Amino acid sequence: MSGHGPAKPMTSRKGDALKGVANVPGDKSVSHRSLIFGAMTVGETKIEGLLEGQDVLDTAKAMRAFGAEVERTGEGQWRVHGVGVGGFAEPEDVIDCGNSGTGVRLIMGAMATSPIAATFTGDASLRSRPMGRITDPISLFGARSFGRAEGRLPLTIIGAQNPGPVEYRSPVPSAQVKSAVLLAGLNAPGITTLIEAEATRDHTERMLKGFGAKVETEVTPDGRYIHLTGQPELTPIDITVPRDPSSAAFPVCAALIAEGSDVLVPNISLNPTRAGLYTTLQEMGADLTFENEREEGGEPVADLRAKFSPDMKGIEVPPERAASMIDEFPVLSVVAASATGATKMLGVKELRVKESDRIDAMARGLEDMGVTVEETEDTFTVHGMGAGGVPGGGIAEARLDHRIAMSFLVLGFSTQKPVSVDDGSPIDTSFPIFEPLMQELGASVARSNS
Repeated sequence: MSGHGPAKPMTSRKGDALKGVANVPGDKSVSHRSLIFGAMTVGETKIEGLLEGQDVLDTAKAMRAFGAEVERTGEGQWRVHGVGVGGFAEPEDVIDCGNSGTGVRLIMGAMATSPIAATFTGDASLRSRPMGRITDPISLFGARSFGRAEGRLPLTIIGAQNPGPVEYRSPVPSAQVKSAVLLAGLNAPGITTLIEAEATRDHTERMLKGFGAKVETEVTPDGRYIHLTGQPELTPIDITVPRDPSSAAFPVCAALIAEGSDVLVPNISLNPTRAGLYTTLQEMGADLTFENEREEGGEPVADLRAKFSPDMKGIEVPPERAASMIDEFPVLSVVAASATGATKMLGVKELRVKESDRIDAMARGLEDMGVTVEETEDTFTVHGMGAGGVPGGGIAEARLDHRIAMSFLVLGFSTQKPVSVDDGSPIDTSFPIFEPLMQELGASVARSNS
């Protein structure tokens, strides 16, 4: 069972070449932040192209609970009338963030320096994930938290009465931790500094600047120092959400391994802190081209064309690249299975604390499809079987994880026998149009019991 209803077994199989245009949803990271930052402005923020998956809808609902006016005005079109920095009202009920680790962690940071209390919960997957990486730094501002062992949900946060600025060195490469600290710092006087050993997604810094906050980044041999000046008045802006590179990864990777395919994904974000997968695929020999490169809303975007690439080779993916492709390792594993030789992914231990232990989930699923893998705590190696060489025929456990489910369905487009996943329902949380979009390109993917 998923956290959102009955299980939905799904099956994919080899079929015709994938052809056409894949209009993937808006970027999930930018969508979450658009709603949260809009709620912290004074005035009205207009959003175009918002991802309307369940994760983001849960964040919209949460912002209403904290007192902001959040309204859907059309398909992908939303308006948020904010309450200002430090203006959150105390929610009357528990905040249910569903499956979204990004949503709950950013919201915790945003409310941590307001003198209010809020209780957070989520689905079974989210309740199993550690929140100590957020509650530890926000406690430095004066916030208190009370939850289950290891800070797991349900968890109550009592915001700081008199927050002060902090300097915090993140122990893990996590954009969620960085964003939570910066959001908490918005309502603390003075300068809050977040230090990270390696670059992570910088949507928060880019968007805060767009809303009028003073954010400065200093790169030193000791790490990246991000300085935020607290208590700004954030100014509403109009936001056009670029298409999600993490969602684009699925039709792109499907095209690379499905014989004869040629797929165009327009207007995807090429933010350098998110583009590690595409760099890796090109190094493997993938036929990828970037067309019409431009900038929209402070984010670099382009149209990406992917073609069947039967001559891809296994490579070693360096650990410093992990943060820029942390969500894409599952689908990269699928491509690696269809390449020639071994692909060794380094620095991937963060995958063990995502929606599921993604390394274990992919390892067990790939083995069930006839692929040889090796794993350690921080590495994952897939021994490729060449184009069309993966036997398939197994049933992968999605483990309430949307990316695991979609990755195995992508694998099925090139395997000798069909590939099934036990539950595709979590896909609705991040990529609700995955099934019809892939079918429109010509893919054979459907509910197993249909």
